[in-house]
Amino acid sequence: MRESRRIRAVTTVTEHDVSMDIVGPYGIVRRHDSVGVGNYRIDLHPSTGGDNYVDIASVPFEIPLGALLPARATNLLPAAKNIGTTHITNGCFRLHPVEWNIGEAAGRLAAFALDRDTTPHAVHEKDELLQDFTALLERTGVERHWPDVRGY
Repeated sequence: MRESRRIRAVTTVTEHDVSMDIVGPYGIVRRHDSVGVGNYRIDLHPSTGGDNYVDIASVPFEIPLGALLPARATNLLPAAKNIGTTHITNGCFRLHPVEWNIGEAAGRLAAFALDRDTTPHAVHEKDELLQDFTALLERTGVERHWPDVRGY
């Protein structure tokens, strides 16, 4: 399934975060709460309205933890295409490697929150918990940030 329902998230990834035309070729939006990375063009297929194929250049992106957190529910985590993206940005977040990264982060977040007797939202909101969680992701091999492509 190419498209699914998406949550209204604490953080919504918009075209301003990933479009090369908006952020420039070196404009990776750095996320302190990144739980992974992705890189794919924004491609959307024709709709029932007869719109033509859309293909927009994008930059490598970081997946914000806030996009995995529903704005109103605290006992629910999305784990694939249903995170906080727009219809446009879902075009580059819907690919399998990104979905797998999101699923891994969601599973680890659920286990981490249970182990700490807290909520996923608290992990995002409290600096110490967020640092512990992102350190866990890094220890287990999750790439959280893209290297600086400008060389400095």
